[in-house]
Amino acid sequence: MSTIPPSRIRKIRARKRKFVRYLAWRFWKLGRKESWRKPKGNDNKMRLQVKGYPPIVKVGYRTPKDIRGLHPSGRRIVIIQGFKDLDRVNPETDIAVIASAVGLKLKLRILEEAEKRGIRVANPGVRL
Repeated sequence: MSTIPPSRIRKIRARKRKFVRYLAWRFWKLGRKESWRKPKGNDNKMRLQVKGYPPIVKVGYRTPKDIRGLHPSGRRIVIIQGFKDLDRVNPETDIAVIASAVGLKLKLRILEEAEKRGIRVANPGVRL
């Protein structure tokens, strides 16, 4: 498990900035998409980082290395696609995420097995 407590991880993730595509505030069809495009125009005010324009993506906004890729609970994510993958999960430090390609029958059997082993599942989706 990481050295940072889960409450601090959630605070850091909550600070995560949404980067807006240029002119997304003016055109509805650009604003509804969550797509980032780097502004490349010669006189583009956003590219020039003029005051009043949204920030552009920079390396300084990256998530700290020790919490990058962790679940908000502070545990390492392990993707489960079958029973063999449950052997890779350490109940103290990992959290299981069942793959979207897994069907309902197998998902129910995996959930039962995970409950027996004391493994937390992040996306159970069904109640046992």
